[in-house]
Amino acid sequence: MNEVLLDAFRHNSWATRQLLAACRGLSAEQLTTSASGSFGSIIDTFNHIILSDAGYLRRLGGAVPDWLINREKSADLDQLQARAEETEGNWERLLAEPIDAERVIILDEGAYEAHAGILIAQALHHGNAHREQICATLTGLGVEPPGMQPWEYADATGRGRERHTDQ
Repeated sequence: MNEVLLDAFRHNSWATRQLLAACRGLSAEQLTTSASGSFGSIIDTFNHIILSDAGYLRRLGGAVPDWLINREKSADLDQLQARAEETEGNWERLLAEPIDAERVIILDEGAYEAHAGILIAQALHHGNAHREQICATLTGLGVEPPGMQPWEYADATGRGRERHTDQ
């Protein structure tokens, strides 16, 4: 039932990992740079993406790592990568079971409610929006951001390829 979501969430995780890898050569000063209109610095935005991914998962009934409970931020790209990979595995486990898209989930300390399907859509949208903000910051620093579109994910993972036909 959730197999179609696997590609979307795998892409989401892959794109975050691609962007983390692209930022490995940045200085500490560059990692604390932000662009106008962005969430914050590159490192703050990575923390926000990863903590939010795990938070959406928790609200849907997935695993809750200690670093999420304490809202622990990190300036260590290796640690952020490990957290992103842990969250990816937790999404895989959650998506292995049926999800009731119509189940109502209470959010924002009871101030808002939404169906589980909306929370899933938000999880995917959220990561894309903030990764683009990091890409804008990288561009401002003169660093070419990596390609992270689903087509590039498909090519990188064998889920898509160019076709050559004889005409």
